[in-house]
Amino acid sequence: MKKNLFRIVSLVIAALAVIAAISSCGGSVNDVDKIKARGKLIMATNASFPPFEFVDGSEYVGVDVDMAKEIAADLGVELEIADMEFASIIGAVQTGKADLGIAGMSVNEERKQSVDFSIEYTKSQLYILVKTDNADITGPDTLVNKTIAVQTGTTSDTYASDTEGATMQRFSSFLDAAQAVKTGKADAMVVDVLTAEAIIAENADLKMLGEPLADEGYAIAVAKGNQTLLDAVNATLTRLIDEGKIEEFKTKYAG
Repeated sequence: MKKNLFRIVSLVIAALAVIAAISSCGGSVNDVDKIKARGKLIMATNASFPPFEFVDGSEYVGVDVDMAKEIAADLGVELEIADMEFASIIGAVQTGKADLGIAGMSVNEERKQSVDFSIEYTKSQLYILVKTDNADITGPDTLVNKTIAVQTGTTSDTYASDTEGATMQRFSSFLDAAQAVKTGKADAMVVDVLTAEAIIAENADLKMLGEPLADEGYAIAVAKGNQTLLDAVNATLTRLIDEGKIEEFKTKYAG
């Protein structure tokens, strides 16, 4: 009898341990209550994508940064920025190292398998950037067999990789990709329109070509199933869009 009782107790303890383990795993999502208790909202980004996020002196600035500050303010917490490789952002959100991924991130089916996305807060387009004296490349058809510079893991990377015969040069930032074009290491780069304009403003020897290659929309990444945070983010984005603030931020940093 005592042996059976001991066995039953042991099974109960083991079951409770399993339940506790499952609960702790489920609780790893940084929902709104946890963020408020922590007192800060962590934004994962890649601060080399003007005008959306970049470094001015020692400060992170840009459209996405101002937007994230609004989200943090609505939650009543401070904003902390975690600058990292673009390709690491989704992983940081998935593992809870960051609450939000905000980096001029386009929504596509592959990314939607890993994270949930907010409503789109702005539209963008992809363009080709070349040196001003480059007469060989006039549009997407003339990228065949060329060397194309892109930022790793971006939709620019995805688009350019489909170009017939292209040699891909991948960089951790669009600024490094632009430098490759400037120095002749790459024939062209594919980049979002506002970033292209920001690069050209600082580099008179580069130009943007013709018609856009593709249309896309930017949204904010949150961990799968983190509905409370997604709802809070969407509420702030809806307010900013209705108030015209997103366009104000774009004018502020892109002119």
